Amino acid sequence: MIAYLSGPIENAHNDGADWRQGITEWLETELNHKVFNPVIETKSIIEHQNTSDFRRMKKTNPDEYKKIIRKIIKVDLDAVVNKSDYLIVKWDESVFRGGGTHGEITMAYWLRKPVYLVNELPLEDISSWIFSCSSYVFNNFDDLKSKLKKLYS
Repeated sequence: MIAYLSGPIENAHNDGADWRQGITEWLETELNHKVFNPVIETKSIIEHQNTSDFRRMKKTNPDEYKKIIRKIIKVDLDAVVNKSDYLIVKWDESVFRGGGTHGEITMAYWLRKPVYLVNELPLEDISSWIFSCSSYVFNNFDDLKSKLKKLYS
């Protein structure tokens, strides 16, 4: 099984790498599942660019920036569609300034892939669309882990 680790990157603390690292270790150790981590994939795409701060390109070189982001979108959506069995999503306030997480959840739902959403916001702050695309909504990662153990052990 392969989990796609969805959630904010662009506006998240440390690009959302910390929670992804923790859940990756747990999934590999406890369930023997693999992960697709878009933070790692994004860094590999950006590394090939000759810029130290590529986010600044949004203002300084928007056409080139868009090309890079489109590469990232293509890799991420291909992973949701073709390389993952389910999504684990971290949903917090930084998701409101992005769009990728919304799209990934919608695609997974459309493809009938389970979406496990770990919500850090008041329930009324989750859109009805995202809430309804989610197979399960959890208040924390411990509750998610309990459910995944029941489902996949």
